[in-house]
Amino acid sequence: MIGIIGGSGLYKLDAFKALERIEIRTPFGEPSSPLVVARVGDKEVIFISRHGEGHIYPPHKVPYRANLWAFRELGVNRVLAISAVGSINRRFRPGDFVLIDDLLDFTKKRENTFYEGKYSIPLGGEDKVSKLLKEGKVVHIDSSQLFCPQIRAVMAEVLENLKLSYHTSGVYACTEGPRFETPAEIRMIEKMGGDVVGMTGYPEVVLARELTMCYASVCIVANPAAGIAGYRLTSDEVISLMKQKEEEIGKIILEFLKRLPDKRSCGCDNILEGAEV
Repeated sequence: MIGIIGGSGLYKLDAFKALERIEIRTPFGEPSSPLVVARVGDKEVIFISRHGEGHIYPPHKVPYRANLWAFRELGVNRVLAISAVGSINRRFRPGDFVLIDDLLDFTKKRENTFYEGKYSIPLGGEDKVSKLLKEGKVVHIDSSQLFCPQIRAVMAEVLENLKLSYHTSGVYACTEGPRFETPAEIRMIEKMGGDVVGMTGYPEVVLARELTMCYASVCIVANPAAGIAGYRLTSDEVISLMKQKEEEIGKIILEFLKRLPDKRSCGCDNILEGAEV
C-alpha cells in the first residue's frame, strides 16, 4: 500500500476519487489529519495532510510519529512525501522538482524515534517493530541510504516521461522553523553541501524507515533561499507555487503508480536487521 504525504499547499488530492475518510488515534497521538483512502487508476492510496486541513500544525509541531504509525496501522509500506522547499543550489529554479537522496538535520527538539529503550511504548504484534518496542530495545538504524532507491528510480522515469524540469539528486537541509532561515544559515548549509532547505523532512524519513517503510521525497522548489532570493520571503509565494503545480503533481502520482512494481526490490524492509543493541 502506498501512503502519500502532502506538504504546504497540498492538503488533498482533488484529482482522485476519495473512497473513505478514516480517523485514527494512535499510541503516539492523533495524526495531523484524517487519512483519506483514494482511488488512483486501478490502485488505492492513502493520503494525509502533513500540516493538517487548514494548515494548523507548524513544522516543529507536526505529529510525525502519529502520522507514520497511522500509515502502519492501515498497511502502508511505501511512502511518497511531497514538499515545498527553498533552493540553495543555483541550478535549481522555482518550479523544478528535486528527488532527494540525502539529508542534513538542523532540528532541535523533535521526537525523532519510536525506539526509546526502556521508555518505549510496548505495543501488540509479532512483527520485528512490535518485538523491539515490547522488549524495550535501543535501535540505531543505518542512514547510508534513507531514501528508497527503487521509488526514486521510478520517479525519475516519470518526471522524464512527463518532460518536467527535475533534478535526480539533492541534499535536503531540515531546519527547525517555523521562521525562515537567515542568510548566514543558508551560507553555512551551502558550504556543507545542502541543495534545498525545508522544515519537515526530518524526522519524517527516519520514522518511516524505523517502521521498515520505503520512503521517497519529491520536492518542488518554491523560491530561492534567504540571501539568494534578494527579496523578503513570504509563505504566500510557497502556497501560490504549490497551487500552480497541483495538476502536474496529480499527473506525477498517477504515472508513478502505473510504473511502480508491486514487489519491493530495494531492501528497505531489512533496515532493522542488526540495528538493535
